[in-house]
Amino acid sequence: MKLAVRAVARSGTALATGIRALPLSRLSARAHAWVYRKTGGRVLGRMAGQRVLLLTNTGCRTRVPRTTPVQFIRCGNRFVVVAANHGAPRPPAWHANLLANPDARVQVGRYEFDVRARDAEGAERERLWRELTAASRWLERTERRAARRLPVVVLEPR
Repeated sequence: MKLAVRAVARSGTALATGIRALPLSRLSARAHAWVYRKTGGRVLGRMAGQRVLLLTNTGCRTRVPRTTPVQFIRCGNRFVVVAANHGAPRPPAWHANLLANPDARVQVGRYEFDVRARDAEGAERERLWRELTAASRWLERTERRAARRLPVVVLEPR
């Protein structure tokens, strides 16, 4: 815990940046994914009232597969997620990984399948952003705190 406080104090940025620096955060994501997989999403399948999927993609530098629990909304057969990173100034690593290699694997409940990711742009992004903020009020606050436009990512089954 002292490491997190030191990281925040040194950087002088928002607490979210300190959370990102914590190895504990990465460990909790791994634990979340493990429990989700073992229970088929019955446990930890929701966070803050919103459904969660497991996104597995390949690291753009390491080429190692990484799994991240991500909140989503469903639009037809597509899944829409936001690269919020808890309001940190930079998008999460999984977003950079998807930009480098848009092919990924998703688990929703007990079902697993391959997807292709793309950032929503223009009118589509605005429409999806309205749906996302209607489903989760914290997103607008998170975008203000991040001081950046949060990427809206569409995951389309292949």
